[in-house]
Amino acid sequence: MSYSIQRAVPAQVEALCAIERDAMELFRGHRAWRFYAPVTMPPELLRLATERGLVWVAVSDATGEPVGFVWLDTEDEAGIGLAEIDVLPDWGGKGIGAALLEHACAWARAAGYRQITLGTLADVPWNAPFYAKHGFVEVDKRDPAFAFARERDLENGFPDDLRVFMSRTLEPPGPEGWTVWPAPAKLNLFLRITGRRPDGYHELQTVFRLLDWGDEVRLRPRLDGVVRRLTEVPGVPEEQDLAVRAARLLQPHAPAGAGVEIEVEKRIPIGGGLGGGSSDAATVLVALNHLWGAGLSEDELAGLGRQLGADVPVFVRGRSAWAEGVGDRLQPIVLPQRWYVVVDPREQVPTAELFQASELTRNAPPATISSFASGETAENVFEPVVRARHPRVAAALGWLNEFGRARLSGSGGCVFLETKSQERAEFVAEKCPPSCSAHVAVGVERSPLQEALARHRGAA
Repeated sequence: MSYSIQRAVPAQVEALCAIERDAMELFRGHRAWRFYAPVTMPPELLRLATERGLVWVAVSDATGEPVGFVWLDTEDEAGIGLAEIDVLPDWGGKGIGAALLEHACAWARAAGYRQITLGTLADVPWNAPFYAKHGFVEVDKRDPAFAFARERDLENGFPDDLRVFMSRTLEPPGPEGWTVWPAPAKLNLFLRITGRRPDGYHELQTVFRLLDWGDEVRLRPRLDGVVRRLTEVPGVPEEQDLAVRAARLLQPHAPAGAGVEIEVEKRIPIGGGLGGGSSDAATVLVALNHLWGAGLSEDELAGLGRQLGADVPVFVRGRSAWAEGVGDRLQPIVLPQRWYVVVDPREQVPTAELFQASELTRNAPPATISSFASGETAENVFEPVVRARHPRVAAALGWLNEFGRARLSGSGGCVFLETKSQERAEFVAEKCPPSCSAHVAVGVERSPLQEALARHRGAA
């Protein structure tokens, strides 16, 4: 009965919920049972966590079916928490729980977290005693960081004397260890071309909205000056990869011998208009500036990013922004909290093709922040061209328009719908036709990359 551990995917959510229900049966006869029995694990929250890479699953090598999983919670008041860890009872005693726990702790360590916390039962062998064997120690439950969890227990009538909270210190990675960094996606809440410059570039106006969801970049510094990509990106040769180019662009500013190995876990659709390649490049610049000790300022990093692409500076600066010029003149903008349904029709849209389209409107009157704020300015200049030339994108826009005002993002193929609540976004996403895929994300004012940089700096 061998197994392997891998990142969970949304298609496994139902199976993971079933594992949790089976594992819960082990508590029958315990004083906590009557409180556990009516509570079910929220599948919608588990689905969001899998899309953000916070869930790992143990899979049977014989059947390919999940037999256990671990779920991390980055919204934990104490920094990062263990939301859930469960193993099928039939697979108990094989070290799966310990392997999942160590896997999750290793990721948290690489992501810059210095401790991981959890709430559990004191008197159940596979709860507190199990965690104590793996470096967790009991902490004061009166700590304000656990107030929300204790209030939830109180609302459910769960006896406070059964609950203990534990934490484990995570040592920072060594100078040549792997670190993990987010590369968030962006949306263009509107996009207008107001003219053309003498050098042939178009004058744009747009609002970049950063999301809490995107790619994951993993970096391991080298001392021999070699920059190497370890993961293939479909259709993108290594020499053209913006992440690789970003590392090499930063090298002259770093100490002699600075090199790196790069892995990118792609979640942002290529050619989707969500800024995936630009965000990966910005993450490499920001992360390596820290790891290599290059010492460049944010302005200097944004200047380097501009050499790679017009969208790179907004990801370097890490704030949603009103943008003009070629998209490089940025003014931070405060936006209301909104949730988004991002739909991928699985049809790449070549940016160059759109800019060359004869029917493209290139002389729209300039918009203002007030016209955007009022909702008057919300169009994407590329949408009519994409609708006419890319039927799958047009169909996705048509379907999403049934639920509100669907929009195209950037010059790519992904479309999105803005909603005021997570519940509404999830309701729409669940109805996504099988020809497309849907992701639910929330807009953020501060990029997950900036939060990761703060963690890593604190660790250093």
